[in-house]
Amino acid sequence: MLRRGIGRLAWWAWSRVGNWAAIGPRSSKARAFREFGDGSAICFPVVALFGERYIRVGTGTIVGPYSSLSAGVSPEHILDVETIVSIGDRCLIGKGSGIVGHQSVVIGNDVFTGHNVYITDANHGYIDIEQSIGKQFSPPDPVTIGDGSWLGHGAIVLPGSNIGKHVVIGAGAVVTGDIPDFSVAVGNPAQVVRRYFPDQGWVKVDSV
Repeated sequence: MLRRGIGRLAWWAWSRVGNWAAIGPRSSKARAFREFGDGSAICFPVVALFGERYIRVGTGTIVGPYSSLSAGVSPEHILDVETIVSIGDRCLIGKGSGIVGHQSVVIGNDVFTGHNVYITDANHGYIDIEQSIGKQFSPPDPVTIGDGSWLGHGAIVLPGSNIGKHVVIGAGAVVTGDIPDFSVAVGNPAQVVRRYFPDQGWVKVDSV
């Protein structure tokens, strides 16, 4: 009886902490963002969060717990543009996901993701063999994800990727380039396997 009581109390306390610690549009932490829309929330706990003044969150958007959201290479990084990371309206970013922007990551409206999705416009370089790779950076390359798209569990979107609108990216896929509107892409690197054409409907790519 005592153990069950303690368990219920622990669950109640954790849920309360989650609600109180979430970042919402009226919380003091939301004021640090470039924009933070009504009805949006970044759930507690947050793994990493910095560069808020370069991050825009639209209305009705939820970022799941244990996620990372950052603009720039460190909290002290001063950038020369107003918005580095832009997440549209009514989006759902899954638990444990990471969005890292150094130049431009634009996520459209109504974009949903599964858990543990990683989206970045930046990568490490490998020019100086005397210096650790972790301290070398390649030039960032903008990323866009169109309205209404869905990214499955564990998908990775790398620099220079341009995902169209109403696109499905399969679980575990690695996106490295352009994915056209109204398509389904899977694999590493992600390849389009189906596309929708107004005059044909859904068509397998190998038969187009």
